Amino acid sequence: MLFDRYELGTLSLANRIVMAPMTRSRSPENVPGDLVATYYAQRASAGLLVTEGTSPSPNGLGYARIPGIFDEKTAAGWKKVAEAVHAKNGKIFIQLMHTGRVSSELNLPAGAKVVGVTDKTLDGEMYTDVKGMQPHTKPHALTEAEIESTIGEYVNAAKLAVAAGIDGVEIHGANGYLVEQFLNANVNTRTDRWGGSAENRNRFALEVAKRTVAAIGADRVGIRLSPYGVFNGTGAFDGVDDQYLALVRELSALKLGYVHVLDHSAMGAPPVPEALKSALRENFKGTFILAGGFNAETAEKALQQKQADLIAIGRPFLANPDLVARYTNGNPLAEADGSTFYTPGEKGYTDYPPFAG
Repeated sequence: MLFDRYELGTLSLANRIVMAPMTRSRSPENVPGDLVATYYAQRASAGLLVTEGTSPSPNGLGYARIPGIFDEKTAAGWKKVAEAVHAKNGKIFIQLMHTGRVSSELNLPAGAKVVGVTDKTLDGEMYTDVKGMQPHTKPHALTEAEIESTIGEYVNAAKLAVAAGIDGVEIHGANGYLVEQFLNANVNTRTDRWGGSAENRNRFALEVAKRTVAAIGADRVGIRLSPYGVFNGTGAFDGVDDQYLALVRELSALKLGYVHVLDHSAMGAPPVPEALKSALRENFKGTFILAGGFNAETAEKALQQKQADLIAIGRPFLANPDLVARYTNGNPLAEADGSTFYTPGEKGYTDYPPFAG
């Protein structure tokens, strides 16, 4: 099954392997260039590529050198990527990731500001190109008017992506970034209509999804979720299962292209309970993607057991641009150099060769 074609809306995927989104920090001035286009084209044999987190707003560029898609310049960069991937018969979605409070003002362009669901600063530090490791910047708590404007930025980004030839967008609702900052009760302590109850905490994600669907079509929109994730000050909370089930039911009613559930247990976080994964799948009537520590064997097993329709695989793609062929032929995998995950340039990025035999 893993190597069977799959119909995702109007897209015909060559196999059921999704390359998971992974930040690579190779976009100087937040614009993806020729190197980024080469990187994704090298990996276009995946059924679907989901790009690294890409900000729909200058305010969401919290990490050094991550790409954006919010104006003509950034969209033109992604047009090159789309053309390179499609030349290899690949399919590609851009992951829309607004970092929210997971940010340093030193990483933002002029005129941008760090924003969050509240004004509480995230503990810890992050890397900046100008001053190395620095504490997270205290965020400005979004007003209701600013929340509406931010939702509009997601919609604009999705329109720009499709106009640039990208096949669709994935809303990043995981890993403690802005969408999950609204979803998570440990972070969202608002008392207005954007917080205070499960329904209100779900509102931002649902409004982004609804308006993006209205703008570019439901089958071009997916969302990534990580209930029980612990990154960036999140973590489980009372009622988390019921809240996410309610969210997924509403996303299903929108006929969203897919829901992508991430289990971080392979990286040391608490697992998403199997019962919740099953319930999320049962309550979402569209394509269901699972991610979290899969290899070829476990991915095939999950598909055979109907736990998911597609399987997302991340780090093995870093050093194995031909991962699908290696899985198909049972060839050994190369190991990625962790010291080059986020460094500029081609080393540890586009210089990994295909299997030589």
